Amino acid sequence: MKKKIYWLILVWSLAIGLAIFLATCDGGGDGDDDTGPPPGWHIYTIDSDGDVGEDTSIAIDLNNKVHISYYDYTNGNLKYATNSSGSWQIFIVDSAGDVGEYSSIATDSNNRVHISYWDYTNYNLKYTTNISGIWQTFTVDSTGNVLKWNSIAIDLNDKVHISYYDWGNYDLKYATNGPGSWQTFTIDSGGDVGKYNSIALDSNNKAHISYYDCGEDVESCPKSDLKYATNISGDWQTFTIDSADDVGWNGTSIALDLNNRVHISYFDLTNAALKYATNSSGTWQTFTIDSAEFKMAGWNSSVAMDSNNTVHISYCYFNGSNDNLKYATNSSGAWKILTIDSTGAGGMDTSIALDSDNKVHISYYDVAKEDLKYATNAEE
Repeated sequence: MKKKIYWLILVWSLAIGLAIFLATCDGGGDGDDDTGPPPGWHIYTIDSDGDVGEDTSIAIDLNNKVHISYYDYTNGNLKYATNSSGSWQIFIVDSAGDVGEYSSIATDSNNRVHISYWDYTNYNLKYTTNISGIWQTFTVDSTGNVLKWNSIAIDLNDKVHISYYDWGNYDLKYATNGPGSWQTFTIDSGGDVGKYNSIALDSNNKAHISYYDCGEDVESCPKSDLKYATNISGDWQTFTIDSADDVGWNGTSIALDLNNRVHISYFDLTNAALKYATNSSGTWQTFTIDSAEFKMAGWNSSVAMDSNNTVHISYCYFNGSNDNLKYATNSSGAWKILTIDSTGAGGMDTSIALDSDNKVHISYYDVAKEDLKYATNAEE
């Protein structure tokens, strides 16, 4: 279960914190103390009923209302929160078995909600939507081989596109109801590929997917590369974007700008750094956005683009003593990094979205308080 990963992170955090203490006789991180959010930013606890907020995903509808899907660990349910009525409301969307981990959310042109997620009980890919006015759930892939990672996007015709990982065959797969009924496809089967996938659609309804390539040996994971797949030419093509060190593990996120250029945020495990890749210049380029010795930057990153083709990235940053929610943007031309929440072990499972005013909205999990939290620089 996902909880094991969080405990491993905490153990790693303690080990790094001890290393810092021994190196500096200080143990005090980089000064990101609990000073509250930056000016103009607001932080809210949306749900604190039990252990809630893992695997959160956020979307903004055409009315700039917020929609968040997430996992209720206490009860094993898929939950959904929204402020579309003017105040926050919380709903249990699926409680059939242990469901809701690794959720991904999107809204369509009618402001209806679409969520893909993992059915842990049956190892299936599930999908739920309220397009009929009530919530309806469907099993998209019932082979019993689906494991965890999936991502959803809605095209201009309100059709659904989902990327996901086939654990039984170690493949990247893709499902869509574009033809009318659900169809599934294997996109990449070269070794153990498809973990930590993320999907986005361009203005021509073509799909773009970022994901992790573990290599031919599923035990040793010899390659550890960031890969990218697209069907823009009609047929699916796959590319290795970054093969320097161990990159792409535990999170890739993809977004497209108004010119249909690709932007990917991802984690560099070797250097514990946040990285970013783009083909906006015409060729692929990779950049390190945030890194520091004895720190861990870039865990659980999420990327979004605004109407000015500016990049916005949310991510978890361990400073030696705390897990913080951080935010990076190049809106001023150069990269600027802000610490949004430094109250303890916040900043896990981040998800970012922008509204029509280019204001930032971030959902995330506070692992210490076991709460779903939400940060924004939009006016209250």
